[in-house]
Amino acid sequence: MTGRAVVIGAGIGGMLAAAALAPAVGDVVVVEPDALADGPHQRKGLPQGQHAHLLMAGGLDAMRSLLPGLDVRRYLLDAGAVEVSLASGLLARTPDGWFSRFRHDSHHLLTCTRALLDWAVRAAVLSRLSNVKIVQGKALGLVGTAQRVQGVRVATDAGEDLLRADLVVDAGGRGSRIVHWLADLGIDGIQEKVVDTGLTNATRIYRRPAVVTDWPLTLLQADPYRGEPGRSGMILPIEPDDGGERWMVSLAGTKGGEPPADPAGFLAYTFDALADPVIGELISHAEPLTDVVRTRGRMTRNVRRYFEQSAKWPEGLAVVGDALATFNPAYGQGMSVAAQQAVTLRDAFDRADVTTPGLARGIQRAVAEHVDGPWTTAVSQDVLYPFVTGAAPTVADRVAARYARRVAATATVSYPVARALWDVTGLRAGPARLMSPGTLLKVLLGPPAPLNTEIPLKPRERRTHRELRCVLQE
Repeated sequence: MTGRAVVIGAGIGGMLAAAALAPAVGDVVVVEPDALADGPHQRKGLPQGQHAHLLMAGGLDAMRSLLPGLDVRRYLLDAGAVEVSLASGLLARTPDGWFSRFRHDSHHLLTCTRALLDWAVRAAVLSRLSNVKIVQGKALGLVGTAQRVQGVRVATDAGEDLLRADLVVDAGGRGSRIVHWLADLGIDGIQEKVVDTGLTNATRIYRRPAVVTDWPLTLLQADPYRGEPGRSGMILPIEPDDGGERWMVSLAGTKGGEPPADPAGFLAYTFDALADPVIGELISHAEPLTDVVRTRGRMTRNVRRYFEQSAKWPEGLAVVGDALATFNPAYGQGMSVAAQQAVTLRDAFDRADVTTPGLARGIQRAVAEHVDGPWTTAVSQDVLYPFVTGAAPTVADRVAARYARRVAATATVSYPVARALWDVTGLRAGPARLMSPGTLLKVLLGPPAPLNTEIPLKPRERRTHRELRCVLQE
C-alpha cells in the first residue's frame, strides 16, 4: 500500500471513510477541529448530537463490512447501546393507527446517544487500523487545481499546515465549506436543492421511573396529510449511567408546531400537541436529568448537492455523508447512509488505486446513488407540510403520498407489508421493494384486519400504564 488519504471530519462518516481507505493506502489522516475526549461526550461539531439517533439495520450491516473480524453489534451493545425489534419491541402510532406488536423478533435497530456511537466507532477504527490517525485542526481549504486536488490546508495550534494527499475525502458534515473551496479552484455552478420544513427538535433525558420496566421504544409519528404542522415525539431507550436506565425524549415540530424549550412547555406539548398522551403520562413520573435542548433552522433542513453532475471534477477528491446530502433528522437515516457510502468508497479500490485516472469521479457518482432513496423518503413527505420552503408538492408527489399512506396503514396490521416497509426505512432495500408484485397486491387490497385504534400494550405494560394514569388523575 502506498499513498496518503486525508479525511475531513472525525464523526461517524469520517471514521468509517477512514476505515474504508485504510486497506488501500499507506496512511490515513483524519482532520478534526474538536478536541476528542476518551469517552462518550458531546462535542461542539455535532449540533444535532443531543437529539435522537437511530442506527438502522442497513447501517449496521455496512459497519460490519468495514470492520471485518469485529462483531460490531455485540461491540456496540457492550458499550451500552440498546437493541430494538421493530416487529415486537416498538410502540408506533401512524396517522391511521398503531402498529401491531407482531409475533416476530425481526428488523432490529440500535439506539443510544450520538456521543456514545461516535466514540465507540472512533475507538474501534483507531484500535484496529494502525495506519489511521487523527490530527486536531480546522480544514481551511483545498490545495490543487480544478484538475487535481493535492491536499488540505489546516489550521492547528502550531499554525497553518499543509497536508499533502493523493485523495481527500470531505466528511465534514452539515457545516462543510466544500462548495466554496471548489469555487476557489475554479469549479462552480454546483447545483443544490434545499427543502426546509422549519423543523425544530427539543430533547430532554430522563431517568426511567422505577415502576416502569422494559418499556418499548415509543414513537408518535407526525401527520403530513392534514395540511397542518407536523408534530411528533418519541421515547428512546439509551445507554444507562451509574444511576440506572435512561430515556431520551425527543419532540419535533415543523414550522407552526414547534415544541417549546422550557420544561413546563415541553411537558405540556406531549399532552396537548401529540396524537396520544402516552409520552406525557410516562415522563410525568420520570426524573429529568438534563435541561431541554432545542435545535432549529439550518440544522434540520434537507440539503442535496449534486456534485456528481458537475461538468468538471478534480482527481483526488470525494465528498460523502452530510457534506454531500443531509436529511430531515426525523427519518433517522443519515448515519446509515454515510456507512453505506463508506462501503462504496472501499469497493472503489477493488480494481484501482489512488492514482487511477477517473477514480474520484467514479466514487462521487457511486456514493451519490445512496442518497436517492432516503432523499425521496424524506422530501416526498416533507413537501406536504405547510410553510415548507424549497419545493411544493406536485401531482406525482400527491399520488406517491397516497400510496405511502396506504402502505403504512396496511403495514400496521400486515406483517409481510410491515417487513417490506422496514426493509426500505432500514436501508436494506430501495423504494422499489414497496412496488414488488406481492407487496403491491397486498397494499392495493388494503389492511387485512381493522386498524389498531388502541395502544397495543402487553399485559404488564398495560398494568403499568393504568397505574400511571390513575396517579395523574388523583
